[in-house]
Amino acid sequence: MSISSKELFEWCQVPYQELEGHPDLKIPFRLVKDSESMGRLMARELVDEVQAAASRGEWYRAIIPCGPSCWYQPFTDLVNREKVSLRRFAVFHMDECLDWQGRELPRAHPYSFRGAMERQFYDPVDAELAVPEGNRRWLRPDNVEEIRREIASAAIHLTYGGWGQDGHIAYNQARRHPYSRISLQQLRDSSVRIQENNWDTILALAQRSFGAAYQFVPPMSVTLGLKECLAAARVRLFSDTGAWKQTALRVALFSGPTPEYPMTLLQEHPDALITATVQTATHPISVHPEWDLGLED
Repeated sequence: MSISSKELFEWCQVPYQELEGHPDLKIPFRLVKDSESMGRLMARELVDEVQAAASRGEWYRAIIPCGPSCWYQPFTDLVNREKVSLRRFAVFHMDECLDWQGRELPRAHPYSFRGAMERQFYDPVDAELAVPEGNRRWLRPDNVEEIRREIASAAIHLTYGGWGQDGHIAYNQARRHPYSRISLQQLRDSSVRIQENNWDTILALAQRSFGAAYQFVPPMSVTLGLKECLAAARVRLFSDTGAWKQTALRVALFSGPTPEYPMTLLQEHPDALITATVQTATHPISVHPEWDLGLED
């Protein structure tokens, strides 16, 4: 489906206070006060899931993102304080940025997701509790088929993640190639792959991290597909990054499925939930009723 400007304007007009439980929601939505509150919530929920599986003597397999970052320290603090063993926690990382030749970035690069996760998610955990190296499944240019097989080999319990400016989950961006459009079914079936990133993704990341210096943003990525991300028993998406995510949130909540915003496919999942901070849920249009954008009826 194609989204009209009038529809989008109407969705963006809804005050954030009316989003939870709104009668027109296509997917459940949860509002939290701020980034700190969201980080504590994410950490507590994941620790509880891992502990519950461990108490049953079972493995817990999850697709884990690099970002939002607000939950890393609360998570590692809980693990260390409560002595939660992560020895039977299998982590599949969602995606990774690549340089223009499709190569991995230096670990100290701001967009090396592996570097960030090693420093913030793994290193702070006490060694006797930590996820074993062999259970940390990183995406690389040379292991695409291996990761695809591993994810398909057993159930994934949880997909954690955020979303991008176009509603992308992992790096499943809206395909903007002028000669290669994809259908909604092709988007559903998208799998692990290496790809060029969209120009709007590059500009959004440049504005966010590099003072709009797009020259420093990695132009390629390797990503899990929506087939893998939505195969999990539970999908939980979160955002605390404000303006960058506000419109995609409204589309995900109110639009039908569309390749223009990949996260709209969450409404087809039996156990999906979107969580956002007040800042992310407050759209500028909702606080400016005096605006006239000249839209035709």
